Amino acid sequence: MKRHWKKFRILVIGLLVTMSLVGCANRLPKEHASENYDEATAGQTIVEEWETIVPPPVPKLKSVSADKKTALLILDMQTALCKSPRSIASIPKINQLLSKAREKDILVVYSLLSTGKLSDIVPELAPAIDDPIVAASVDKFYNTDLDKILHEHSIKTVIITGTAANGAVLNTATGAVLRGYRVVIPIEGISADNLYAEQYTAWHMLNAPGTRNWVVLTKVNLISF
Repeated sequence: MKRHWKKFRILVIGLLVTMSLVGCANRLPKEHASENYDEATAGQTIVEEWETIVPPPVPKLKSVSADKKTALLILDMQTALCKSPRSIASIPKINQLLSKAREKDILVVYSLLSTGKLSDIVPELAPAIDDPIVAASVDKFYNTDLDKILHEHSIKTVIITGTAANGAVLNTATGAVLRGYRVVIPIEGISADNLYAEQYTAWHMLNAPGTRNWVVLTKVNLISF
């Protein structure tokens, strides 16, 4: 009996040793993989990960019907700011909207930089004598009468055009949403120094938590008055 018990103990010990060795063998590759990953990523930052990002799909553009409760905003289209090919290309597109708005007696509001003058606006988009003009930095609601002007005309929706897309357009559109206005952005009517800034602005307005349900992207020929 003792002899059998001794053999049993030897078998158990042998089994435990075998299991321990197998466990160590299984762990070795993972440990080495972790070490290799740490060596490969040493010194890297989130910037390297950004290089792997695939741009999101191009957003769908929608048709828009504008009524008397809609205003057209033309932001910072000053000669000194409209020198890039993108800004220059936007001028005739904005002019098309401006002509339609004038025909239907739609409110048109202009903005300038804080130091801008009426004469700085590009001639093709010159304001009428009674068009309101506000002057501010990137958010045209900040320390101006823009909100008051829109309320006095019972405006519910603003069509925002101008430059820069990632400056005055983005910040004023966000400010409009925060004040309860619907926002329409015709993509050929906004401009920046590079396409990425325009793309980011469009993505931000459609996806940011504060604006995503309040903004429509469109084209000039998809807007009817």
